[in-house]
Amino acid sequence: MSKYKGKKVLIVGCGTSGTAVAKYLVKQGARVMITDTKQRTELSEVLKEIGDMKIEFEFGGHQERSFLGAELIIVSPGINTVNHQLVQAAKAKGTPVTSEIELAVSELEQPLIAITGTNGKSTVTMMAGEMFKSDNKPCFVGGNLGTPLIEYVNAGQPGQVAVTELSSYQLELTDKMVPAVAIFTNIDQDHLDRYGSMENYIAAKKRLLRVCDRNSWVVLNYDDPVLQGFANETVGKVVWFTMKNPMQVGGEFAEKFFGAYYDSAKNVIVAKVTGKEEVYTLDQFKLFGEHNKQNLMASLCAARVMGVSQQAIQNMIISYKGLAHRLEFVRKKDGVYFFNDSKATNIQSVQAALTSYKRSPIILIAGGKDKNMEFAPLGPLVKQKVKLLILVGEAKEKINRSLGDFAETYLVGTFEEAVLMSFQKSRNGDIILLSPGCSSQDMFRDFEERGDYFKKLVNQL
Repeated sequence: MSKYKGKKVLIVGCGTSGTAVAKYLVKQGARVMITDTKQRTELSEVLKEIGDMKIEFEFGGHQERSFLGAELIIVSPGINTVNHQLVQAAKAKGTPVTSEIELAVSELEQPLIAITGTNGKSTVTMMAGEMFKSDNKPCFVGGNLGTPLIEYVNAGQPGQVAVTELSSYQLELTDKMVPAVAIFTNIDQDHLDRYGSMENYIAAKKRLLRVCDRNSWVVLNYDDPVLQGFANETVGKVVWFTMKNPMQVGGEFAEKFFGAYYDSAKNVIVAKVTGKEEVYTLDQFKLFGEHNKQNLMASLCAARVMGVSQQAIQNMIISYKGLAHRLEFVRKKDGVYFFNDSKATNIQSVQAALTSYKRSPIILIAGGKDKNMEFAPLGPLVKQKVKLLILVGEAKEKINRSLGDFAETYLVGTFEEAVLMSFQKSRNGDIILLSPGCSSQDMFRDFEERGDYFKKLVNQL
């Protein structure tokens, strides 16, 4: 008998993960209620997906009796539990409060590869998944990237491993999962509108580190000073990836190096994770930028310690074409190249994008909803790389105050105007890059909708 049978469960948030949890729990015989601040008319698509399942709904706000009457509360990632009075009241009453990820992992039968960090999570998740598939090892690929992990559990877990992207929001309620592999891509300022400080943001990411045990592989970016420190705080087995040759770093790091590094002279990745040195050539690797070499090394380390063959990884390096909205080439028109980097919702992402292009002048379209970040660190790179800066959205004035002196700058009122002006002011050989450095919610539902609209406008020029 299911441990959820007859249990009164409240799901807070009727988004992708919330509806997936509801489907699973109804199947388990739970008494499910979904509460959401949105009105029924705003959630028509979600309700259509749920169909005629036996679920009680509460629209247009949260009622205290719903929280205090629940035996289990599952909170969607978008809900800030720290500032949510009703969640805190339920916790004070002794009601368990958890997340879709924790619920899924408690039922997961296969090894979990958990990927987090500020940038590169989705790319590393997809690359690792493709490596397993290239080796004829079926796996789940999802989490924050797309498909909730609980859907995989609900479907009977047809793979050999679960490759799962985890955001800081998803990690806030994590305390029981034990990953086979935990990957940390990098740490930089992000979501400070929610966390208030870098210390709080890092603490959320560190929750994944805390649940690793002595059998967990912990894959860390040596080039990130914050993550270097993580190595001293884990009981797991540390695997490094780095753009530096360990011999140039020297000392104990070179002597005991375990992981992968990039050899720029030969354009290869050298891996030391199996007791022998392995070399992976990047001559046919299609992705731009040093950050994507780091992403590749992170996924390679995880795949290799989990038994994926060297040949399968090399095959994936040759065939992988990248994700939409991450330095995605849109088109070339009149000698001008358009790239969609709508996923760049923080400063480090924009830095990575700008450094990915070596020669051509760049027209940068930036702006959106501010996440309480400082844009000044972009100044030197904008001065070096950007000939024209076009700013749009809620944060345009703030960005202008930080970066307006480093390039010819225009503030525009609409997204359409930003794209049209970028093309009108471009010349043969220019790159027009949408790399906003902000979230999309001032104008769009999410970064995908923003990127798709950018591509639509570009293709209409």
